[in-house]
Amino acid sequence: MTWAIIAFTVLISLRAFRDRKVFDSMVFEPFVINTRKDWFRLVTHGFIHGNGQHLFVNMFVLFMFGPRVEEGYAELTGRSGILPFLVLYLAGITLSSLPGYYKHRWDPSYRAVGASGATSAVLFASVLMFPLDKLMLLILPIPAPAWIFGILYLGYEWYMGRRGGDGIAHDAHFAGALVGVVFTALLDPHVVQRFVAQVTGSLL
Repeated sequence: MTWAIIAFTVLISLRAFRDRKVFDSMVFEPFVINTRKDWFRLVTHGFIHGNGQHLFVNMFVLFMFGPRVEEGYAELTGRSGILPFLVLYLAGITLSSLPGYYKHRWDPSYRAVGASGATSAVLFASVLMFPLDKLMLLILPIPAPAWIFGILYLGYEWYMGRRGGDGIAHDAHFAGALVGVVFTALLDPHVVQRFVAQVTGSLL
């Protein structure tokens, strides 16, 4: 499923790069959603991107963590991880958009695109299931357990979301992370207990 989503997103994004009408028909515009009831934009914006770099970063994150999460979901459910992963991804796109929708629904100038909310959901599903995996931040290129990375990431996104002014939807990143944690916990509540046990065990 990870590869299918990456392939689909790349194809749609490349098409939107070349055809402005496609881009405009899929972009996240809270004002348009509110006035025209174009609810489909809560989902479609996650499959187009602002530029090649934006597309690459999101797809790279998905490539790095998607297969791991699919495997984890298969272990949690005892069945294929494909369907729950797809639900996670679509929920990440949609639910992470809601803070931006309510904040900007009367602002006709606000627009956003990208799969960042969904990739944040995938990333934090991985953090919850595999908290001791080693990850690195670009701003801190030292391997650290995933749970520490998660804390730093959430703190950064919360701070930047409050500060604003950089043109990045940090509220979507933060909300997407919460979607990943909550959805994974709903699949198997014991995953939270295992997370706590692993983290506390690593500190002793």
